[in-house]
Amino acid sequence: MMACASLPDADEIRSETAAAKAHPTVATPRGTLPSKEAAALMSRRWAKAAPGMKELAVLEEAATGVPLIPGNKVTLLFDGPATMREMMAAARAAKNTINLETYIFDQDEVGLEFAKLLMEKQKEGVTVNVLYDSVGTIGTPKTFFDMMRDAGITLIAFNPVNPAKRPGKWALNNRDHRKLMVVDGRVAFTGGINISSTYANSSFFRSRRQPSGGDQDVGWRDTHIKIEGPAVATLQWLFVDAWVRQEGGDLPEREYFPKLAPAGNKILRVLATSPGRDSEIYKSFIVAIQEAKKSIHVTSAYFVPDLQIVHELSAAAKRSVDVKLVLPGVTDHGLVFHAGRAFYDELLENGVKIYELQVAVLHAKAAVIDGTWSTVGSANIDRRSFLHNYELNVVILDPAFGGEMESAFNEDLRDSKEVTLEKWRKRPWADRMKEWAARLTEYWI
Repeated sequence: MMACASLPDADEIRSETAAAKAHPTVATPRGTLPSKEAAALMSRRWAKAAPGMKELAVLEEAATGVPLIPGNKVTLLFDGPATMREMMAAARAAKNTINLETYIFDQDEVGLEFAKLLMEKQKEGVTVNVLYDSVGTIGTPKTFFDMMRDAGITLIAFNPVNPAKRPGKWALNNRDHRKLMVVDGRVAFTGGINISSTYANSSFFRSRRQPSGGDQDVGWRDTHIKIEGPAVATLQWLFVDAWVRQEGGDLPEREYFPKLAPAGNKILRVLATSPGRDSEIYKSFIVAIQEAKKSIHVTSAYFVPDLQIVHELSAAAKRSVDVKLVLPGVTDHGLVFHAGRAFYDELLENGVKIYELQVAVLHAKAAVIDGTWSTVGSANIDRRSFLHNYELNVVILDPAFGGEMESAFNEDLRDSKEVTLEKWRKRPWADRMKEWAARLTEYWI
C-alpha cells in the first residue's frame, strides 16, 4: 500500500491555505487563547520579525492543522559534544522519569556511557523508558539492550525486523526516525542526533582541522535543540502515543505530565508525522518556501527532494529571494548523495545557490527562512522522511532564535565550497551515470 503513497499537491496546499483565518491558534496549558489575546501576544512577540510572519503562521496552521505553543525556552545545540553534555546533565538531574526515543543506540563509548547513566537513574528510583528503532539498531548486540532491561529499564524495539514479533502489523519500511528525550516531563531534546559516538565526536567543523582523507577522517555536523516550557507536554505526549501504538503495554505509573509554567518567550509548532498521515512537515516546508520574502537558508543531510520542492525553491530564487542550500560534500550514504545531486542542474539554472560542506559529514536537518521561521528536527528533505518514516520537527517562530540559526548557517558556509553551474556542467560522465541510477531509487531511499 505504501508503494502508492504520494506527497500532497503544492497547488492543493495553496488552496487549503486560501481560507485561512485572521489569527493563528495559540494553545496554552489553560486552553486555547481567545483570538484577540492571541493576536496581542503575536504582535508583541513578532514586533521585530520579518514582514508577513503572522500571515505565514496562519497559513502554516491552515495547512498542517497544528496550533502554536507560546512560553518556551529553546536552546540551539549545533554539534554532538554539546548535545551529549546537555542530555546527560539533564538525565543526571532527573527525579521522576526519563523517556528516550531514538533511531540509533550504539554499543560504543557514548552508548555505553549513556546506558550506564540510565541504569544508575533507574536504580535511584527514576523510571526510564526507551523506544529504539529495530533497523537503526540492527548492528547493536541484543545483549546491550538485555543489560538495560535486566537493570529494570522498560524497552521496546520499534517495528521489529522479525515479522513473527508483530504478526499482522509488520511494517519493515516504516521506521521511527525521531530523536527525542523528555526528562521529568519538564525538559525535552529533539533534532538529528542519535545516541552514538559517531555523532558525539568533536567534529572538524568545530576544531577547524582539515580532513586528511575520506569521510572516515572527518567528524559529523548535526543540529539539536533543548526545549523547556509548555511545549514539552506535547513532546511527552508524542512519546507516550508512540509507545502505545507499538502495543508496549502500560507505561510504569509516574507523573508524566506535570504542570508547566512559561519558561521563555519562544513560540513553537510541534510537527510529528507518521506513514499514512497528512505529511504535515512537508506541507510546512512548502508553505514557508512559498511565503518567503527575503531568504531561504537550508542545511540538509540527505537532500533528495521531489520536483515540487525543486520548483518552489526555483520559483523563490526567481522572485529574488536569497535561496542557499548547504548540502554534503562528504557523505556516509553514497546512493542518497548522488540522487540529490541529480537535481543540481535545475536548481542552479534557476538561481538557487548550492554549497557543499567539506570539513564534516553533514547530518543536520535544519532551515531558517526570512530570519524568523526556523525548523530543526529529524526529517530529511526526501520521500523516505515525508512518506515512510515517523519523524519529528519543531518550528520556532522567533527573530532572535532565527539569528542564531543564521549564525550557524553562515559558519557552515565558511566551511563549504560553492557549486557553480559552469563547473557543474563539466562534471565527469561517470558522476552523471551515478546520479541517473540513484534517481531510480529515490522513492525508497
